[in-house]
Amino acid sequence: MIRAMRIRALLAASVTALGTVAAAVPAAAHPGPGRHDAGACSPFVSLRGFSDALDKRKFGDAQVGELSGLQYDGSHLLAVSDTSALWTLTRPTSGLATRPVGYQPLADEHGNAIDSEAIAVDRDGTRLITSEVEPSVRRYDRHGNVLASLPVPDRFRVAPAGEAEENATFEGLTLLPGDRSLIASMESPLSGDGTDADGNGLNRFLRWDRRHGRFEVAAQYAFTVDAGLQISDVQAISPTRLLVLERGWQQGYGNTIRLYEADLAGAQDVTGVRSLADTTVRQARRRLLADIGQCPSDGATAKQPQPNPLLDNIEGMVFTGRHLRDGRRELLMVSDDNLSDEQITRLYSFSVRV
Repeated sequence: MIRAMRIRALLAASVTALGTVAAAVPAAAHPGPGRHDAGACSPFVSLRGFSDALDKRKFGDAQVGELSGLQYDGSHLLAVSDTSALWTLTRPTSGLATRPVGYQPLADEHGNAIDSEAIAVDRDGTRLITSEVEPSVRRYDRHGNVLASLPVPDRFRVAPAGEAEENATFEGLTLLPGDRSLIASMESPLSGDGTDADGNGLNRFLRWDRRHGRFEVAAQYAFTVDAGLQISDVQAISPTRLLVLERGWQQGYGNTIRLYEADLAGAQDVTGVRSLADTTVRQARRRLLADIGQCPSDGATAKQPQPNPLLDNIEGMVFTGRHLRDGRRELLMVSDDNLSDEQITRLYSFSVRV
């Protein structure tokens, strides 16, 4: 989740151009059936289109919004919301048209609301869902009942219980191929890690391995995040590689959204490292795939200043399983509107060469 009062300002080096976009009514959908890429964002990523059909839409008394994580469950698309809810959406068509068909409140073991940020669907159909409050990863059945809670190292707890910043913990979650390992990404660094000399965040990934039928903490990995940005989601590419979505926001400028590839092969287990800032470790290697602000706007409009009107507070992503030409894969992203009239719930489709 990202809000103005708690997001670190982007460093000047991250700002490429300032622009003010007049508020306008967003277009409903832009990729037509059979349409090819709307345009390249980089050699590795192209925009296929976007849809604002979910923006401010209601399902019964509940308003669609604050969507932070995406995952597929059979024929449906699931989306977790910061408002302690799990949405069931129709599988997007080639035009990205989708609509809500289910709404399920989420709670912890005591019936208290959670700050649900990310989701993974296990091989038995149960849902693994993070909460930023403690933080936690809980296993839910299809009816929203808590089945179990995964162990979390004490230092990952929100201060003063641990070293994590409030509302900046388990923002991303993904199962590696084979479903034997699960990885959560920290939105911001632990206080003991902080930043490097250039102001880049020193974040951690936490991995659990399945042993005797349940997930147990197995390792931690270090990953450098661009100064002023945070990790909003991760998505497995292979047993050792992840897509990492970084995003930030600055008043009067808007969002910066970047997509990286992280390679865990050869990365050091930093479980026993007290401070990433004070120790040289073998981090997960990173490669920039695209700055989403460099994508074509494709006719998008924005309700607040943005360097590119296509952008908003993008927080979730998932591979569709669809393979495109040139070995590319389709990736969906979704923005979190914070239930604000100045932000948009927008669903994006990208082709990614990984």
